[in-house]
Amino acid sequence: MTGAAHLKGGLVARRAAILCTNRRFHLYLDHAKRRRHGLEYHALPDGTHNEQDAADAIRQACGITSRAELDHDAEAAAMFDRIVADFQKWMRRQAAKTRRL
Repeated sequence: MTGAAHLKGGLVARRAAILCTNRRFHLYLDHAKRRRHGLEYHALPDGTHNEQDAADAIRQACGITSRAELDHDAEAAAMFDRIVADFQKWMRRQAAKTRRL
């Protein structure tokens, strides 16, 4: 495989780029980090993560240096799919909480 700088991103990379602009995904990252590290809300309030943080989180979790690699690395793409599935599950739980209020 050539270096990440020479890879062209396709559909998966575009999906990742769009996800990184989603403010709800930023909130998901806030919630996930608080849960993972046992942090209180005041230590990491909602709105802490931004588009760049989201891109960094995806690259780190998928073990890549560029989102373009998602279209050329099956393991990285599978991890991205898991991230998306976890995010969608979190969104459903948030919607259910809202309906109960």
